[in-house]
Amino acid sequence: MKRKTLVVTLGLMLCLPTVWAENGATSEAPKNEEKKLGSAEAVQIAEVKEQAPRKKRFTIGGYGEAVYSRNFYSDNYLRYSSPNDYKDESHGRFDLPHVVIMLGYDFGHGWTMGSEIEFEHGGTESAVEIEEHEGGEYESEVERGGEVALEQFWIQKSFCPQFNVKLGHMVVPVGATNAHHLPTEFFGVYRPEGENTIMPCTWHETGLSIWGQAGDWRYEAMLLPGLDSDRFGDKEWIKGGAGSPYEFKIANAMAGAFRVDNFSVKGLRLSVSGYAGNSFSNTLKKATLKDYDNVKGTVLIGAFDFLYDDHNWIARGNFDYGHLSDAALITRYNSGFSNDSPAKKTSVATAAIATGVEVGYDLFGWFGKKQQEKGSKLYLFGRYEYYDSMFDTEATITDYEQYGRQRIAFGMNYYPMKEIVIKGEYSLGILKSKFNNEPAVSLGVAYAGFFNL
Repeated sequence: MKRKTLVVTLGLMLCLPTVWAENGATSEAPKNEEKKLGSAEAVQIAEVKEQAPRKKRFTIGGYGEAVYSRNFYSDNYLRYSSPNDYKDESHGRFDLPHVVIMLGYDFGHGWTMGSEIEFEHGGTESAVEIEEHEGGEYESEVERGGEVALEQFWIQKSFCPQFNVKLGHMVVPVGATNAHHLPTEFFGVYRPEGENTIMPCTWHETGLSIWGQAGDWRYEAMLLPGLDSDRFGDKEWIKGGAGSPYEFKIANAMAGAFRVDNFSVKGLRLSVSGYAGNSFSNTLKKATLKDYDNVKGTVLIGAFDFLYDDHNWIARGNFDYGHLSDAALITRYNSGFSNDSPAKKTSVATAAIATGVEVGYDLFGWFGKKQQEKGSKLYLFGRYEYYDSMFDTEATITDYEQYGRQRIAFGMNYYPMKEIVIKGEYSLGILKSKFNNEPAVSLGVAYAGFFNL
């Protein structure tokens, strides 16, 4: 209780300068100005105030992506265990990675609501049919294998720009991609591969968030349920531990996350973020053997990212490192789950890493002033990534080397307007010499913005 009182008190103290400025400097000045004016001018000011459009309380927006990829490598699940048998193969795919509808409402007096409904890979569909060749039996079929999820739903109370409290289901702002995941906020046709591999992306959980901005600094601190270690794995490290396969989220262990942004230099944002929480107790099947009495499965993630956007250049970069305690015991414990459980039953690494940088230049800013005035942009870009979901493993854990790789990409982003982008990209996944590299060509179109209804 004392801690809660202290947090609220500090927040209100942060608000005092803003409240004084608004009431003292803003409210009194118009009154004094009106007193100096004649009656006609004062009436005119009052009429303008009455005719001024009110701030819209309801907002609607969203973002979406439609993509095509031609991958010049095999998609057979044995391509890493028998690479020589799967050379010179290719396959193509259409996809709708993310289509999101955003809804928001301003109740007034500092109370607001926000929500996002996400359709991944086109959503999901099922149907029941009568099979003519199976004795007229009813058969249920899955016709579309995507997902539909409530990505955000929160209620927020804003006391002042420096202190806001948010309760509900929201994005966990750890890493560059979680904090900036709109398709207009990265050059690639798909989200950056490294962060999207080792961490939940987009990572969203139900919890409590306190955030604010003062001058050139913005902060956010979040209390949320811990990850579930029974869904950790070799290919995607702790990514599967977010969310829940059940109708509820297990919260036997709580966790904390934070993010701090700095905007002191024009056009430059520097950010650090992190996460800490135990994971082993967040399971429905509790350990009974004494071997697991002291297992916590503590997940620690530290991340740095930046954005430079000025003089026709955009540069972005990220570095993420994560550590998991008791990885060998968690691997052994997960292997005991039944085959029909949501557990991956694969090895888990002690550490994972993801780092990348991308740079793009707007050609219209160089030779196309008319296009630039219209808001059009044409970026040529390059990107480099290195990531490894099994960067460090304990002696008893098999290190699957195919999960550590470099990736290079270059391509084009055309913005006819700031809300719409058309993307083209060539990429090459560079694996260790005993595996086949993975080149691909991808095309996509995306939008992100709010609609004026």
